[in-house]
Amino acid sequence: MTSPKQGNSKQARAAARLAAVQALYQFDMEATPLPSLLDEFHRHRLGMEIDEDRYAQAEVAFFDDVVKGAVARRDEIDSLLSGKLAQGWSLVRLDKTMLQILRAGAYELMARADIPTGAAISEYVDVAHAFFDAREAKFVNGVLDAVAKAVR
Repeated sequence: MTSPKQGNSKQARAAARLAAVQALYQFDMEATPLPSLLDEFHRHRLGMEIDEDRYAQAEVAFFDDVVKGAVARRDEIDSLLSGKLAQGWSLVRLDKTMLQILRAGAYELMARADIPTGAAISEYVDVAHAFFDAREAKFVNGVLDAVAKAVR
């Protein structure tokens, strides 16, 4: 049985992952400078209420690490992801949100050895469910599983 503190920590990490995907999407689409983007999320999104939707309290340091790390290692991550897609597929063919989910997940698998492989993959499959149907979530599972086998 998990203690309430562990449950809150898991929820805070899950919220950080979801927010990180949203931040990476905004970074990709609007080219918002990274310091401005992080500040916007810290002050206006993480744990806030927007249009009557309450955003879960996120683990800010974890959010920052995933966003900064995925941006800093983007070329390395994209090269790795490209090699794990089915023949005939490329990153530019992917839905923009899907690409950010894969980038964040790949970063976590590459750089956060403190997080078990299965937990990281499962969490990004859950993020995929927030945006997509089961088929796309299975795609995330398959790609991140292949990434994990390459980097862990």
